[in-house]
Amino acid sequence: MRVIISGGGTGGHIFPAISIANALKEADPTIEILFVGAKGKMEMEKVPAAGYKIIGLPVAGFHRKLNLRNICRNILFPFRLLSSMIKASSVVSDFKPDVAVGVGGYASGPVLRRAAKKGVPCLVQEQNSYPGVTNKILAKDAKKICVAYPDMDRFFPAEKIIMTGNPVRQSLLAAVDKSEAYKAFGLEEGKPVVLVIGGSLGARSINQGIMASLNDLPDDVQLLWQTGKIYYDDIKDALDKNPRQNVKASDFIKRMDLAFGIADIVISRAGASSISELALLGKPSILVPSPNVSEDHQTKNALALVNEGAALMVKDADTSSLIKESIKALSDRESLAKLGENVKKFSRPNAAKDIAREVMALAKK
Repeated sequence: MRVIISGGGTGGHIFPAISIANALKEADPTIEILFVGAKGKMEMEKVPAAGYKIIGLPVAGFHRKLNLRNICRNILFPFRLLSSMIKASSVVSDFKPDVAVGVGGYASGPVLRRAAKKGVPCLVQEQNSYPGVTNKILAKDAKKICVAYPDMDRFFPAEKIIMTGNPVRQSLLAAVDKSEAYKAFGLEEGKPVVLVIGGSLGARSINQGIMASLNDLPDDVQLLWQTGKIYYDDIKDALDKNPRQNVKASDFIKRMDLAFGIADIVISRAGASSISELALLGKPSILVPSPNVSEDHQTKNALALVNEGAALMVKDADTSSLIKESIKALSDRESLAKLGENVKKFSRPNAAKDIAREVMALAKK
């Protein structure tokens, strides 16, 4: 059996894709899996690191926010799309997949469109409560659409929808030695920890808000801060000039299992993958929806939790209040525990296995 998995661009697409691949391999080690991503995007690094082969397409997105740089990129958009469609057709013809899986991101469009044209059954995995344009288009040809939120028949044909939840990194479920975790990050055991994760690429507004309000952080509360690679040097320079023993910043946290294990509250973007991980682990959180995503889907993701008492939310324009809001939440342990209990209701720990089962079923039809 051969499976193409296509998509990427951010950790929110890549990590679920790798989880699906791992679940397929666990079910049947003889399955051959090929990833197709976008050249220059993080999947070209993360997928091979997970042990899978990946081919890159020259595809890029269409930028809705218009400035000189984006206008120039948009001029190239149709040429890159055409080139990607041609290459995707070649990849599908050469690999001869039994099933094609799209997880969202630039590359999934060309690959699934060409696969469907060649009669390959396609499965779309939609992580968000409000689907992006690509998946709305792909839904027409998809045989199955795996979703993580209810009422998705507003966007997709009801007969194709399967509620699976979002796959997450299974490594997060391993038991954590908290003493080891505190030591790994240079933190003091027993003091509360606020974990800040702006997504795999970082978040400028969250970083700016945290930096502007560090004086609001009391000495008995610790901050573990993933800044993102492109913001790290500036933040490190600022912290070197005004060192704080209770603030530990890094560009990327490799051992997220340890970080989550000691976090009392998490400040995070409201991407679907991040929310699924918070739900799986029952972590109280303050969600900061990104305003730079299509159809404002992160706000919709966040509100789905906020309305059920499963998370708090701070607008992107108000990030300077994040530390104060975190301290306020930590001061009410009963309410904090309730957030953790409520968010667990959104957890679907078997999502990757359930999706893998649907993929294998399509291959047999």
